[in-house]
Amino acid sequence: MRIAQVAPLYESVPPKLYGGTERVVHYLTEELVAQGHEVTLFASGDSRTAGRLVAGAPRSLRLDENCTDKLALHFAMLDEVAVQAPEFDIIHFHVDYLHFPLSRYLGLPNVTTLHGRLDSTDLVPLYRRFRDMPVVSISLAQRRPLPDASWAGNVYHGLPGAAKPGDGGGGYLAFLGRISPEKRPDRAIEIATAAGMKLKIAAKVDPVDQHYFESKIRPMLGRPGVEYIGEIGDAEKVKFLGDAYAYLFPIDWPEPFGLSMIEAMQCGTPTIAFRCGSVPEIMKEGVTGFIVDTMDEAIAAVDRAGSLDRRECRRAFTQTFTSARMAREYVAIYEQIIAARAALETSPEIEPEPSVEPGGEPSLPWDTSLEEV
Repeated sequence: MRIAQVAPLYESVPPKLYGGTERVVHYLTEELVAQGHEVTLFASGDSRTAGRLVAGAPRSLRLDENCTDKLALHFAMLDEVAVQAPEFDIIHFHVDYLHFPLSRYLGLPNVTTLHGRLDSTDLVPLYRRFRDMPVVSISLAQRRPLPDASWAGNVYHGLPGAAKPGDGGGGYLAFLGRISPEKRPDRAIEIATAAGMKLKIAAKVDPVDQHYFESKIRPMLGRPGVEYIGEIGDAEKVKFLGDAYAYLFPIDWPEPFGLSMIEAMQCGTPTIAFRCGSVPEIMKEGVTGFIVDTMDEAIAAVDRAGSLDRRECRRAFTQTFTSARMAREYVAIYEQIIAARAALETSPEIEPEPSVEPGGEPSLPWDTSLEEV
C-alpha cells in the first residue's frame, strides 16, 4: 500500500526531546515500512525515517528561533501533500482539522488521527459540518465529547518494544513529560514527600507554563529528595523509567492517551495514576499499577507498588501496546476507507454512511466494561 503520513512540524519525527504526536508518527511510519508498505513522511527536514521524507520545513519549528508564523509552513506543506496526492492510496493526517476543506474539495483519500483533547464546545459544529472526514480516536474517553464525528476507529498508541525492562533499583519515584497545571507535578512532589521517597522530575517547561513553573513548582523543588532533571530524550528515558520504583501520573485533565504510561509499562515500572480521561483504559489495575481518586489513595499506593511483578507489567505491554499491533489496526482502517471510496465510485447514487469500527463495536484492551471508564 502507498501511504502518506503527515506530521505536525513543531517537533522532528522522532522528536529530539519531548514530543508525543511526532513520536507516535515515527513508530507508526517505521513499522509500516517494516511490514512492507511504501510510506512517504511529510515532516520537518531534521526528521529521520526508513521511508521517503518530504520536508515541510528545514527543521522542527520549536527549535527554530527564526520561525514566527508556524501555521504558514503547515499550509505550505499541505499544499505539497495535495500536489503529490495521486501517488498515494491513503493519506494519514496528524494535524487535526487543518486539511479538512482541502481534503473534501479535492476528494483526497484521507483519515485523521486526533491526538489532542476534544472537549471544547467550539469543535462540535466543526466536526458536525465535516462528517465526511473520517477520524480515529486514541482512546474511547477522548471521543466522547464529539459523538457526531465520523469515527473510523479507535487505535491505541504502540511502542517498538526494544527497551529492556528495568529493576527499579534506583529507589525513586519518577515524573516525566511536561510541567503544567494539568499534569500536576505539584501532586507528584506532595506524594513523594508524604511517602518519604525521592522524586526525580524529567520534564520540559513550555513558555505558556513558565509562570506556573516559577510561582508554583520552583518553590517546591527545594524539598529534600526532590530532583529536577529537566527535559530528556529517548536515550535517557528508558533508564530513567526503568530505574524508578514507580512512575507517578497525577494528572488533572481529560488525558487523550498518556504515552508515558505505556513507556513506563514497557520498562516494567508500575504507574500510580489518577482516574482521568484515558487512564482506566490504558492501565490494568493491580498489574501495571494502580488507579487512584485521591491524594491519600495515591500515597497509599506507593507502598503497594512494590508488591507488583514487574515482569507481568512488561508482559501486559507486549500483549497490547506494541507498534506492530498499532500499524496492523491502522492498515485495517486504511483498507476500510479505500474500499468504501471504491464502492462509492461504482455506485455514486449511494449516500456515504458514517464510518464504523472495523470488525464491529470498539473494545477496550482490558476486561473493563465501558461503564467503568
